[in-house]
Amino acid sequence: MTGVIFAGGPILSMDASDTRPEAVAIRGDRIVATGSLEALRRSLPEAVQHDLAGRTLLPAFIDPHGHFPDSAMVRLLRADLSESVDLAEVFHRLAARVARTPVGDWVMGAALDESRLAERRLPTRDELDTVSRDHPIWVIHASGHCGAANSAALMRQGIGEGTPDPEGGRYLRDGSGRLTGGIEGLSAMGEMGDTHFLLDADAFARSFAAARAEYLAQGVTLAQNAWTALPLLELFAGVAAGGDPGIDLILLPVAEIEPAFSREGLGAQWPGNGAIALGPRKLLADGSFLMRTALLTEPYLGSDEYGLAYIDRDALMAEVCRLHRLGFQIHTHCNGDAASDMFLDAVAAALAEHPRADHRHTIIHGQVMRRDQLARCVALGVTVSFFPAHVEVWGDQHHDEILGPARAVHISPTGWAKAEGVRFTIHNDASVTPTRPLRLVETTVNRRSRSGRVLGPEQRVDVMTALRAHTIDAAWQVFREHERGSIEVGKLADLVILDDNPLERPETIGAIGVSETWRRGERVYLCHRPKVGEPA
Repeated sequence: MTGVIFAGGPILSMDASDTRPEAVAIRGDRIVATGSLEALRRSLPEAVQHDLAGRTLLPAFIDPHGHFPDSAMVRLLRADLSESVDLAEVFHRLAARVARTPVGDWVMGAALDESRLAERRLPTRDELDTVSRDHPIWVIHASGHCGAANSAALMRQGIGEGTPDPEGGRYLRDGSGRLTGGIEGLSAMGEMGDTHFLLDADAFARSFAAARAEYLAQGVTLAQNAWTALPLLELFAGVAAGGDPGIDLILLPVAEIEPAFSREGLGAQWPGNGAIALGPRKLLADGSFLMRTALLTEPYLGSDEYGLAYIDRDALMAEVCRLHRLGFQIHTHCNGDAASDMFLDAVAAALAEHPRADHRHTIIHGQVMRRDQLARCVALGVTVSFFPAHVEVWGDQHHDEILGPARAVHISPTGWAKAEGVRFTIHNDASVTPTRPLRLVETTVNRRSRSGRVLGPEQRVDVMTALRAHTIDAAWQVFREHERGSIEVGKLADLVILDDNPLERPETIGAIGVSETWRRGERVYLCHRPKVGEPA
């Protein structure tokens, strides 16, 4: 085991002092030295030197919130509707899936964003019936919070004209009260909203392998599945029992299965060597801005609607207090500021009942958090994982249609968070938006929407802050800062080599290529770029 010394380009350590060593040495799966190249050569004379050739070395990226391996499941197992430009294309893609699916079996479309469609709406039940009446068809929205079903799917799920709306969800109806096929909220979608819907062990294994390749190619070595129900936990346990999965994962079990899961269930004897580990427990407080179901304190633009609570206030208070008392870290989906208010109140109540230092309970998304809420996070020890991809992908919609200019400029308020002293992270929430760390960093720094509008210049942060939010701060947020997230002696040798230095091209960080990814001391991704005259 001779080791490897990296030198010959900028090295951004992401440690507390922002150290920029000349060289980094690894041996086995650990970083063993940093400093001058001369000193490392003397201390490790047998080590192989890996020339950066002007490229930039960073700690590998960490996904602070996502749904691995959903992105691959969309590509491999569903009709991928993410690039559809109109409903005709949606129906064409679904029909192609129907043609190779046995009669009576499910056909599922995924990743549909109606804001990209010419019609600016989801398909209806009747339209999906024209694709097939012999297959149950379910089209789930890119947000994962709503979808559209044909008549066969409604019948298969036992949803009829007289079915009442469940708490935290609704079945959409036309003016005469007839079901349109639209379904909003996880409680209403039922199993159709589950990641493991229509999933078996073989399909999961194929999806896992494909998602792993995607993430490693983006420089990500620690990913998340941030809503892991028991059937999905069982599938991950099967992978964990088979040895090193080739990527590290943190799973967030759904809160409702505790404490039985951890005391006498699968969680009590979780398999593997720690590469697939159990993390915080997950709650959902509200819905999605794209469906106007995120819970707000002020109504949506041009509306008297405030969104939809997925759980009532008293139930959320009880759940947070229960999980806190059991010793779990809690991540809670709070898109709207009213949802964040509920969660912060619940954390305050839990701490009053059972004081506990350094719990790191986390608000997920926090899209329209107010500055007073961020100050309160500091007082309560709450951290936030923001979703700045919304600025690029749906920022114009927020500005013109959903929130209006005054609130839209403050979505994902990273500038306020930094000013108030909140330690935060940034995420893509894959497969809602693809896992693209450098593109996400660029958006966090520049806050440009698709139209080129700068959305809230006061919420911009510097490049190093954004990079830390995807490396060391992401490690810290899930209590992994002692083992990864920065280039420091003793930590895992998880590294990424970039073609260029993000600090020197803040306007175009997203265009920087990932050259190599190293995980636990082994190179697991090498980008092949054709030489001049060589075919791509």
